[in-house]
Amino acid sequence: MLRLLGARLLTMVPLLLVVSFLIYGLIALVPGGPETALAGSNPTPEKLAMVREQLGLNEPFLVQYWNWFSAAVQGDLGKSFVNGQSVWSAIAGGFPVTLSLVILTLLIAAVLGLGLGLAAALRPGSWIDRTATVIASLFMSLPYFWVGMMLVLVFAIDLRVLPAIGYVPFAQSPTDWFLHLITPAFALAIVPVAVVARQTRAAVTGVMTEDYVRTAEAKGLRPVRLVGKHVLKNAAVPVVTAFGVEANRLIGATVVMEQLFALPGVGKLTYFSVFSRDFPMVQGILLITAILIMFVNLAVDLSYGYFNPKIKAT
Repeated sequence: MLRLLGARLLTMVPLLLVVSFLIYGLIALVPGGPETALAGSNPTPEKLAMVREQLGLNEPFLVQYWNWFSAAVQGDLGKSFVNGQSVWSAIAGGFPVTLSLVILTLLIAAVLGLGLGLAAALRPGSWIDRTATVIASLFMSLPYFWVGMMLVLVFAIDLRVLPAIGYVPFAQSPTDWFLHLITPAFALAIVPVAVVARQTRAAVTGVMTEDYVRTAEAKGLRPVRLVGKHVLKNAAVPVVTAFGVEANRLIGATVVMEQLFALPGVGKLTYFSVFSRDFPMVQGILLITAILIMFVNLAVDLSYGYFNPKIKAT
């Protein structure tokens, strides 16, 4: 496991360099540049030239990138063009909201997705299997933002049992925290539930046909112990892979959902930063997002080593 961890950490270093270079380069290619956002309305060429000089944009591109990246490695992601706030502090302020939303979404996906997948796999061809397949197909076809609006219409406006928008910190009120997040989390979980259910059904169905499972059944091993001890662990790799892919997708999907539900998270910060041309904020958010995705992938890789000891560091 340590060899696997070391090998994956080593591969993350060049990957981070490449990703950071692409982030900085693509932002630099945006028409107008940051000087346009800072120089005000109808700026003169002299004003634009002065702003470029202040920002160091007259330096060669590689020098600009290295100055930004070396500062980022030391924890300095720059300051916002809009309000002068530290990029790091702005991201840190919204991160707990986004993290709460993603974790709650993944918990819903785990409970419902694994439940549907197991129920279908243990009774293949039955009405339970067909029903689970239909539900998974339906969930895959529903846009999460549309589901979110329908949930607000039913539970917030018609029934008035859940709040429509806003956020309450967990430390202030765990109950209100949960009530404000359950609607957007359930809407975001629609597709992950379907993906996890499908992967679980396929993986468990395949393992159930293995000889060692049939031998355990013939020896009279109870179904609960058979599934818990022999089936789930051997079927876990594709399911964990699906979880990792969906976790990475959710990081991007929060941009729309946080805007829809007025959640003060990193997703909403990204939305406003893009439209206000706040380049340092966008670059910082993209870099932190890339690092988070790398660590999610690292966690998935390490889980492979646990569920399948034959996997070795390469």
